[in-house]
Amino acid sequence: MAREIVCAHSPDSDDAFMFYAMSTGKVRSDLVTVRHLLKDIETLNRKAIAGEHELTAISYHAYPYVADKYALMASGSSVGDDYGPMLISVKPYSLDEVKGKRVAIPGTLTTAYLTLKLMQPDFEAVVTPFQEIPAAVRSGAADVGLIIHEAQLTYSQGGFHLIEDLGKWWKREHGLPLPLGANALLRSLPRDVQSECCRLMRESIAYALAHRAEALDYALQYARDMDPSTADQFVGMYVNHHTVDCGEDVPKAAQLLMDLGHQAGLIPNRIELEFVR
Repeated sequence: MAREIVCAHSPDSDDAFMFYAMSTGKVRSDLVTVRHLLKDIETLNRKAIAGEHELTAISYHAYPYVADKYALMASGSSVGDDYGPMLISVKPYSLDEVKGKRVAIPGTLTTAYLTLKLMQPDFEAVVTPFQEIPAAVRSGAADVGLIIHEAQLTYSQGGFHLIEDLGKWWKREHGLPLPLGANALLRSLPRDVQSECCRLMRESIAYALAHRAEALDYALQYARDMDPSTADQFVGMYVNHHTVDCGEDVPKAAQLLMDLGHQAGLIPNRIELEFVR
């Protein structure tokens, strides 16, 4: 009898795209069945600390807090290569002027928050649901917003000023892509179940990339009012060759990010990242 695996991920177009073939039975397994659970990334980070789901999306920043329970999957990473989370404002602030400002952030365990703290450590964090961050900046509840997901492509329509793209900053500083999100598996799962989950994940992503139109059509239901062209652009940013397999650059960049976070006192313990295939 197949074992049911709860697969928890964000209700976003890029996640929907990569999980499309798993969700619709385009890729199958005799060993496991997958039940999908949709939650925002900060909630998933918190649930992972408790080891609640067998397979879960997490922020790379969250991994040091869950490494005792989870191993990272080689497939499924969301990586910004010279692009990533963005700092926006109504007034045209410079990066230096962000110092001391109230910044709406999507969660303290997000990689966006960790990267911002490395780039500009002095600000007042205002934790805000990611989809409400532009409105928080517009209303004055925050001076600056740290935006993730689709807002990276739509912020200019709201008349916001771009202060800095954190992915571009990271690339300038380190010459590497910025690993933002990953998929993780419970270490307590039997090894054959882990391997099968990795196969399903890898083949689901490969299927979506090979059948882009149908996978994108499915993902549009999670695109939060983006038109098909913008959704296609967004999916292309975060589902790519890095997502099929993390290769060498992503683990290298993620280890550097974790080490810098530890050195800056933002991550309590140094950890060695571990990937399973």
